[in-house]
Amino acid sequence: MRRFELYDTLSRETRMFVPITPPKVGLFVCGLTPYSDAHIGHAKGPVTFDVVARALRRWGYRVFSVQNVTNLDDRLIARGGESGTDPMALADRHMAVWYGDMARLGIRSVNYYPHATDYIPEILAQIQQLVDRGFAYEARGSVYYDIAKFPRYGALSGQKLDALRPGARVDPEPGKRSPGDFVLWKAATPGEPNWESPWGPGRPGWHIEDTAITVRLFGPRYDIHGGGADLKFPHHEAEIAQAEAATGESPLVNFWMHVGLLTLKGEKMSKSLGNVVGLSESIDTFSPQVVRFYYLNAHYRSPLDFVPGRSLEEAAEAYRALDSVAVRLRAARTAAGPDREGEELSPELESSAVSTVEELDELLSHDFNTRETIALLFRWTKTLTELLPKLDGLSTTALDTLLGPHDWAGEVLGLLGASESSAGDGTLSGVIRLALDARARARARSDFTEADRIRDELIAAGVRVEDDGSSTRWRLAGPSV
Repeated sequence: MRRFELYDTLSRETRMFVPITPPKVGLFVCGLTPYSDAHIGHAKGPVTFDVVARALRRWGYRVFSVQNVTNLDDRLIARGGESGTDPMALADRHMAVWYGDMARLGIRSVNYYPHATDYIPEILAQIQQLVDRGFAYEARGSVYYDIAKFPRYGALSGQKLDALRPGARVDPEPGKRSPGDFVLWKAATPGEPNWESPWGPGRPGWHIEDTAITVRLFGPRYDIHGGGADLKFPHHEAEIAQAEAATGESPLVNFWMHVGLLTLKGEKMSKSLGNVVGLSESIDTFSPQVVRFYYLNAHYRSPLDFVPGRSLEEAAEAYRALDSVAVRLRAARTAAGPDREGEELSPELESSAVSTVEELDELLSHDFNTRETIALLFRWTKTLTELLPKLDGLSTTALDTLLGPHDWAGEVLGLLGASESSAGDGTLSGVIRLALDARARARARSDFTEADRIRDELIAAGVRVEDDGSSTRWRLAGPSV
């Protein structure tokens, strides 16, 4: 396994990464709350953590990568009420688009997308633990976490407890002992989805879903937790308080990774503010590779200020310059076949190709500095410029050696690789499976209208769905006409 350094937000230090149980690595990333179409800021984190998982697997680690889905919250309930749609069905519809965009972006590293409402028993059990241990209390059918009982609350974000006043980003419900106390279980409101609990009917709060999921999947401690910089407080702060109080073990994770936000004219890009640029439209207009390149041509912790009419246009121009040499090399390699004899590389150039691949790994091993790896790829491309007219005379072995840095970029960055960001058969199967999972959730909550809609859309796309009572199978067929 290759050793690498990683910056930890909690300790504010860059230190050598050591897994809790080598060579296994547990990676959890806060995922989407799919109450409307995704904007281009949403994919910056998933692309970042896709590179993290790809690199770790290349370096010999066994990564279990999880991104949760908050498929029920206040915003989903509000949007569902506006359109007369079940909020969880609305979440599934937006997630279907999201999964398609992730496939187009070449994000193939996530092992599991757990949905919050599939973990209600685990959520209730963790809340009960917190109540039993004196960290949570019931008020008017809701349950709140008492932040005064957890002295380390605020350590991740630097937030001081005495600064928590009404009007800050805290839960304002009545019955709380302190304005900063956050809700674990919300008492039911008429017309909203709810589940039975020891405190009466209700639904989970925002923060509890993540720790209930991670304790179930990883145990009380795991290796890396990722998310946007805006989630440090209160979300990630709450996760630490919940999990460590419930399990009695700490730290919850060894490394906190926070991705710099994508802003628009200096403001956070936000659906609530309306200053968004659509993700699907950006991919359609500029290609998945250009969008990935735009994110990765900066350090993951750095914010990106998006300028409409300039940012992706400049990224497209730069990526074409980088990709053009890779395209020519791959075309020459295809034409050469498996064992063409021809001119070999000079010892200096061969050594340079091999050492460039090693240097790419070395650069990335310092806190996943993708910007520096891309700069090195540009330097390598410049080295090859004079050699391009001679490609047809090179041997297959020589061409394979020259493609080494580009193959690395395809494997790790998802750039410059042959069809690296397209949805192949494996990705297609995954997307279909996710759609069928959404259908199964709809059927489990007796929303047969939504289940039939998903089935009909799959059939229209050429996917035949077959239920045999105990399981569901699918197969590809011609689109219906």
